[in-house]
Amino acid sequence: MSAEVSMDVIDGIATIRFERPPMNALSISVQEGLRDAAREAAVRRDVAAVIVYGGPKVFAAGADVKEMVDWSLPEALERTRALQDCFTAIERIPQPTIAAVTGFALGGGCELAMCCDFRVAGDNAKLGQPEILLGIIPGAGGTQRLPRLVGLSRAKDLILSGRFVGAQEAQAIGLVDRVVAPESVYDEALAWAGQLARGPRLAMQAAKAAIARGMETDLEDGLELERVHFASLFGTRDREIGMRTFIDKGPGQAEFTGS
Repeated sequence: MSAEVSMDVIDGIATIRFERPPMNALSISVQEGLRDAAREAAVRRDVAAVIVYGGPKVFAAGADVKEMVDWSLPEALERTRALQDCFTAIERIPQPTIAAVTGFALGGGCELAMCCDFRVAGDNAKLGQPEILLGIIPGAGGTQRLPRLVGLSRAKDLILSGRFVGAQEAQAIGLVDRVVAPESVYDEALAWAGQLARGPRLAMQAAKAAIARGMETDLEDGLELERVHFASLFGTRDREIGMRTFIDKGPGQAEFTGS
């Protein structure tokens, strides 16, 4: 991990925090730190849910343009692949993930937030893909993940105009899931992560995998994928606990073990 990125784990919840004042620009060093933290969180047995957090003032105002301005074409191809690999590592964390968004989440910051399963935003948050204003397009997944979240027309509106959207509009179009006071963003994400962390860990990972892969294929293959994941959970202790508890006590009473 880089000096700007840290990860702590408390009660099964990992917080990946990145700090690069004043605007948390996603430098190469930050990107590498996020990638390393994501890969570590993905394999740790003590991690049941993950929060990605840029701190109380700003999530991330985009990539570091000063690092990019003199790139050649070959450099752009190489560095964009590295950037995409970093964000893909976040997206591939098998545990549930939540982006805790305060202030600006622009360009790469918005793309980073979209790599998480859920997004909690402060009511002062501003999100967008303003790359078009620099004469380029999103290069870390914006043209691919944004349409999947908000639909083609809305994604084109944001990407082709480069405009920012406030938290309320972002929630209305499906770009964020919950909007709270800025000072409550992390606490809201923490409470949500706590609920997820108490769930059946292997079943949650199977659900994430089935959804992600199913979105990339046709319905028939997606259903087969679901069937295999569904059946595989009958080899887990949590499946037995969940079903036996449902029979004996009713729904929502199971205490899962993560096995």
